[in-house]
Order: sequence, then structure tokens, then C-alpha cells
Amino acid sequence: MDGTASTWSTPRELVRVVLAPQHLKRTISIALIVGTVFFTMNQLGIILDGRATAVVWVNAALTYVTPLLVSNFGILSAHPTAHCPPAVTSGPMTGIRDHHQSSKS
Repeated sequence: MDGTASTWSTPRELVRVVLAPQHLKRTISIALIVGTVFFTMNQLGIILDGRATAVVWVNAALTYVTPLLVSNFGILSAHPTAHCPPAVTSGPMTGIRDHHQSSKS
């Protein structure tokens, strides 16, 4: 990745991250592969039997839209907002996991 779409904090930057060529290529590929597998499992038989209704065609479209949205969510999660608060490194809750793990030994 070249860093041109690394973080986002506004809707415009969110769109920039999602539409970055390296991300768009990946998310569309995922949507086509996963969508085709799910389409084949869930709607292909109905369509080939000639029993497709408008609802089946809407479901077929959503079969591709859903993995596209999920993969975009993954991209956005991997590229957090520029205003993410720093991780908590001190306070009453720090060290609890370490204390719990050390009490097991």
C-alpha cells in the first residue's frame, strides 16, 4: 500500500479509502467470488427452474452487495479514523489480564 488512503475521519475521507484502487480491486474481487458461491448455493436452482420472482432477484443482488459491504468494513476497520483515542496504558483496569495469567501458574 502506498499510504494515500491510510486513515479517515470524515465521510469524504471514508469514501476516498473505500474507492482507493488497491482497496476497490480487492473488495470487488471478494464480492464476486463470495457472491458467486452464495448465489450458486442459494438462488441458482430457483432461477434455473424458472421460479424466480422479484424477491429472488433482489436476494441475488444482495448476495453480491453483502460481501462487498463486509469487505469494505474490514478495510475501514484496518484503517482507523485519524481521531482514534490512544490505547489505555495506565489506570485501574491495566494489568488485570497479566494478574489473571500469573495467578494460573
